[in-house]
Amino acid sequence: MPHEAVETQSKPPRAFLISALYREPDKGETGEAASLAREFEGLVHSLGLEIIAHEQLKVRDRSPRYGIGTGKAQELADKAAELEADCMVFDGEPSPTQQRNWEALTGIPAVDRQELIIKIFAERATTREAELQVRLAELSYSLPRLTHKYINLSRQRGGRYGTKGSGETRLELDRRQIEQRIRRLEEELEEVRQQRQVQRRRRERQGIPVCALVGYTNAGKSSLMNALTGAEQTAEDKLFVTLDAASRRFELSRGLPVLLVDTVGFIRNLPHTLVDAFHSTLEEAALADLLIHVVDASSPDMERCNTTTLMVLEELGAAEIPMITALNKIDKLDPAGIPAVPQAIPLSVRQGRGLEELKEQMRKALSGTSRRFCFPPDRGDLAGMLHRGAHVLSESWEDDGIHIEAQTDGKLAGQLRQYLV
Repeated sequence: MPHEAVETQSKPPRAFLISALYREPDKGETGEAASLAREFEGLVHSLGLEIIAHEQLKVRDRSPRYGIGTGKAQELADKAAELEADCMVFDGEPSPTQQRNWEALTGIPAVDRQELIIKIFAERATTREAELQVRLAELSYSLPRLTHKYINLSRQRGGRYGTKGSGETRLELDRRQIEQRIRRLEEELEEVRQQRQVQRRRRERQGIPVCALVGYTNAGKSSLMNALTGAEQTAEDKLFVTLDAASRRFELSRGLPVLLVDTVGFIRNLPHTLVDAFHSTLEEAALADLLIHVVDASSPDMERCNTTTLMVLEELGAAEIPMITALNKIDKLDPAGIPAVPQAIPLSVRQGRGLEELKEQMRKALSGTSRRFCFPPDRGDLAGMLHRGAHVLSESWEDDGIHIEAQTDGKLAGQLRQYLV
């Protein structure tokens, strides 16, 4: 007798999405609403949920109980039951009380945008610093929500933190325990940040220029890092694949070593708990010598993503750092459809197009002005300093000293100014 096939693969949780507009959008804001809706769905997909419906509401009656009218809330609860939804996901931040009211009404978890992003971060964290940062953000979020139903996504995850029914654990914690754990996490993170500062000072002493890859999430920063350095940084077509400021050293050209740093991607309306928790990771962009702004040229939301990135860089104090814009994913576009962005480099990391032009622009930006130096014959250490921190064009050892022509920035030239020819 043939055995019946038994399904062993658990199905992903079924998510009913709710987006609320509290006023009629102006003509210019209609596209923004559609863009945010696409981004919201992308976040839900990145967490491995199945979207069964996406309700976009125009809210006129804002009941404090649910954030919308009670009649409409009951209608949505009935629809969630009819669709057999496992959770409701709100593109916004309902108050903890409103979340509890929704859960009492529907009997299923009510997840907001902030929790959604925190869960994605928890799933992607791989280093000790990233896990500490995510844990801090989770505990800060859970503190006012001790009776909230946390959706268990352990069926989609591996064995890292946040994968073993952590919602039930939270319910067992009282406020004092959470506050104590938050303080301990903050102390541990401070230690990690001090270690990062020591590493930065060591890099500065070596004189190696730092280039930071910045841009909207899923623009292709990790793929570009792999293409330039030969690294094996995880790169997927998902949001927030990279959470840690991974760095790789490589030779941009002979005599010009560069440290390339891959940073966490930006997104609109990033929860404040995560902005604070990931401050040290985002700092890498503010302390770089050169920014490479990676833009997804194929995205219908390219201009809005570009604006968000520039706003975040300004908030970080990185707006004045020299920047090269790279329009990635042009292989997805017709040549005539490539956006005309002044001084931007069209790029396809997947096909290897535009990489040499990008390297040349990086060399020009980092090499600085060509200068000639003459060091005493017994000061080979100064010649070595120039080799480490500049792009050496020519070198000759003469009777009167070591003659070197190099492209160098003003900082290194100032240190060696007494040897300038």
